[in-house]
Amino acid sequence: MSVVRKTKSVKTLMSIFEASGSALSVVDLVEQLKVQMNKTTVYRILERLEGEGTIHSFIGSNGLKWYAKCSTCTKHEHDDVHPHFECRDCGKVECLEIEVTIPKLKNRLIESADVLLTGQCADCLN
Repeated sequence: MSVVRKTKSVKTLMSIFEASGSALSVVDLVEQLKVQMNKTTVYRILERLEGEGTIHSFIGSNGLKWYAKCSTCTKHEHDDVHPHFECRDCGKVECLEIEVTIPKLKNRLIESADVLLTGQCADCLN
């Protein structure tokens, strides 16, 4: 795994995560960055940042890949076994800070698990 250089493109992409405070779909990221870089560059940077433990990904209810900043991950260990919440009204997706226990299965090695909860966020409930 290579070291992620802090290029202008990487800094631009990370500034979007900093400003957002929530998960972002790959489609939204490509759209927001289309003036600064092409789609291939966005995908390449996301892959590298995920490999370095800076961000993590999961699949949303519509099958799109979403990305969010990691808090305690490293390139050697991702600690992102937590559920995500997607508001069916406004579309906001966020990491939930609750612990989920993934069961150990006989004769199987679980490498990843996605838990997606859908419903209405606090803003849309009112």
